[in-house]
Amino acid sequence: MAVYFVDSSALVKRYVSEIGSAWVVNLFDPVLNNEVLIAAITGVEIVAAMTRRARGGSISVTDATAACNQFRSDLLSEYQIVEVTENIINSAMALAQARGLRGYDAVQLAAGCALNILCITHGLSGVNFVSADDELNKAAASEGLIIENPVKGGILTWCKLPHQNGVFACR
Repeated sequence: MAVYFVDSSALVKRYVSEIGSAWVVNLFDPVLNNEVLIAAITGVEIVAAMTRRARGGSISVTDATAACNQFRSDLLSEYQIVEVTENIINSAMALAQARGLRGYDAVQLAAGCALNILCITHGLSGVNFVSADDELNKAAASEGLIIENPVKGGILTWCKLPHQNGVFACR
């Protein structure tokens, strides 16, 4: 079992066929027994992305509606939700300032970092941070997260793991 934190730039690929979709869909293969977590704000981002694509004409209104409905259904059973707490908001503000991230990207990263700390504290492997956003992935790597980019076939594009003595080691 692996733990994946999936941001909206990657998760949208489960609902719209594009580069990286097959990789994201594979995360949900029951044989793999993966744990997939998303930030509570991801729902807003997914619905907004679908609606904007329909308005822009890249997908039909019918397909956008179906994708939003499927996402809402999956939200009830397929994902574990990382609630956006005051600590995550404070961390997101610091990350936005330090890394120059957009607001929701900073919240996504703060939630992924909080989850990573929780996993490591409980003796689990670090979380796999899944995003199709290179800028966000670079910031996540700087925070010590394992990065997987579905657009690049899940290749670990940046990978710095905290080592026991505080030094970062590449994997």
